[in-house]
Amino acid sequence: MRWLAAICFLGFCLLGRAQGAAEIVSFELERGAEELSLSAQLQFEPSVAVEEALLKGIPMVFVAETELLRERWYWYDKSVASSARHFRLAFQPLTRRWRLNISSGPVSSTGQGLVLNQSFDTLQQALATIKRVSRWRVAGANELDPTVRYRFEFRFRLDLGQLPRPFQIGAIGQSEWDISVGRSELLAPEAAK
Repeated sequence: MRWLAAICFLGFCLLGRAQGAAEIVSFELERGAEELSLSAQLQFEPSVAVEEALLKGIPMVFVAETELLRERWYWYDKSVASSARHFRLAFQPLTRRWRLNISSGPVSSTGQGLVLNQSFDTLQQALATIKRVSRWRVAGANELDPTVRYRFEFRFRLDLGQLPRPFQIGAIGQSEWDISVGRSELLAPEAAK
């Protein structure tokens, strides 16, 4: 009887993980002559509720954030460098195409600033671009002290704050709207050289 309960519990855990859980498949910090850069591959599938909202023309904003912290024993860790990428994904019903805007700051109604726009035929093609981080500049070589230990933090999430108000009210606390993952790495003084 216990083994049956254990199998049922494991099945529910795997089912919940497959539907909305986000994970980092690969993660690499590379120190070059000019910069510290990040390459990563994420894995997640949007829930049925997120896909339905997208198909109704409601844009979703995914945010990837990095922060490099200098560890200090006597005070809070000092932020050395930070950056963010905002991925605004929207379905265009007239053309039946997916539009992805990538910017370094939140997309506002007054203007988008410097934005990379791409169009895709399928949702999976657009998501593949969001899931892949390639050689993202985290910090310049002049910002790093080779004798200091650093902590690098990476976060990726669906930004519920940029949804229309009715969706924000319904999405808060709902697991099907929770797409988030994070990772923290230590850079030893030898690795920062």
